[in-house]
Amino acid sequence: MASDNTLLKGSVMALANSIKTRLLAPLLAVSLVCACALHAQSTEPLPDYVIEEFGQPPAVPTGPLAPEMQFAVRVAFVDSVALSTWDENQTLALAEIAKSEDPRLVWLISDMMRFVPSRQLHDALSNAAAELLGKPFETGNSWGVVTDHLLAWDIPAPPDYLKVKRTIFTGIVPGWEQIFVEGDIDWRLVSWGGVLIDDRPYDTTDNGCNCIPAADNPDVTSAEDAAWLKDDDIVFGIEVNGEYRAYPRRIMEVREMVNDTLGGRDLGIPYCTLCGAAQAYFTDELPVGIERPILRTSGLLSRSNKVMYDINTYSVFDTFLGHAVTGPLAEKNLQLKQATVITTDWGTWKREHPETTVLLERYALGRDPDFRNGRDADGPIFPVGDVDPRLSVHEDIIGAITASGTPVAFPRSAAFVALKRGDDVTFENVRLELDAGGIRAVDADGSDLGSHQAFWFAWSQFHPQTALWMR
Repeated sequence: MASDNTLLKGSVMALANSIKTRLLAPLLAVSLVCACALHAQSTEPLPDYVIEEFGQPPAVPTGPLAPEMQFAVRVAFVDSVALSTWDENQTLALAEIAKSEDPRLVWLISDMMRFVPSRQLHDALSNAAAELLGKPFETGNSWGVVTDHLLAWDIPAPPDYLKVKRTIFTGIVPGWEQIFVEGDIDWRLVSWGGVLIDDRPYDTTDNGCNCIPAADNPDVTSAEDAAWLKDDDIVFGIEVNGEYRAYPRRIMEVREMVNDTLGGRDLGIPYCTLCGAAQAYFTDELPVGIERPILRTSGLLSRSNKVMYDINTYSVFDTFLGHAVTGPLAEKNLQLKQATVITTDWGTWKREHPETTVLLERYALGRDPDFRNGRDADGPIFPVGDVDPRLSVHEDIIGAITASGTPVAFPRSAAFVALKRGDDVTFENVRLELDAGGIRAVDADGSDLGSHQAFWFAWSQFHPQTALWMR
């Protein structure tokens, strides 16, 4: 088979910059024999709904990889990136991997599939995954389907997984060298979100980047002067120490991260468009020796939730839970506390809180996306695996944590109707109340519990033991 020296790295960088540049030429065509034998079933019990949707998982071996398989992994997934090529050596290595009967290796195949722009190479990787998982997949854009199966079946990672994954990700897209490190994080769940890392220094909001640009210390105006906002525009309202501020969804869908100060407190405010979740973390009053973390978007996702990090220490945070999982801040067990975020419309928010301030229109960068009703209307666009079937994937919930540590989700629509009717909506010490067209969770004494709205699939993934309030 003739070799092709088209740059893998260059192709994927072109993919990341596809708005401005074309993809490079396709990689080498790879031909593999289709999978012909099914693996034995796994002995790990799975919920019935997982089996119904994804089928029985394959048997998974344990222990280290044989020396010859370690060599094949290096050739297929390390050398191909380091040498920026795919030729007959990689083809043979992938064929050996496909015959290994070790489904753990599909995680590396999935990682590679996320980046390759060549349809032929993507199909070859898909066929290899199918052989290892004992299940045929439609070729084409099968990365998401393959990864969904890995997640739903909870296939273990192969030995030395992070080492190889780091080589793939940092070798193809620069800027993640300090991100891919050991920590309290399941690297299987992390994938590329299709954008580059925002590594701009603090307070450089107006500096351009080929990334999702966070806003630091944004300028604000009064409600009266915010003529650009329509009454039915969605905003995320936050109150701290009696000071109110609205963060328009139109801006947050472009920025996805704001570092701000409100009511004398520093805040980091991530918005995950994919999860329908705006959150607000206090980034001050931290333990001695910890400076204020400045939050940025890494360009990575964990089960369709944005992965944020601190630009000062490169510590990665679990965005949904607010604790540091890698780096110096993880070593200090930093857990950020949440303020409540009210999801409502601008007309109601400004009527109930006329003293509110609001971010300036210029932070929207001239854009007005509506990802919920457009891009994401048919469900998550990135792999999430299995989803707790008690609610539909994109049902809005209000999430809070009880005094006993139990996470609880309240379906927003049902809770809203009950509250409007005057019913009590409670679970343990958590009580919901209406606030400016939205809902907040408070304790029995009325103190704020730091609740927020999110899609059910996201809340239930990051709180797999969540309780569910039902009317």
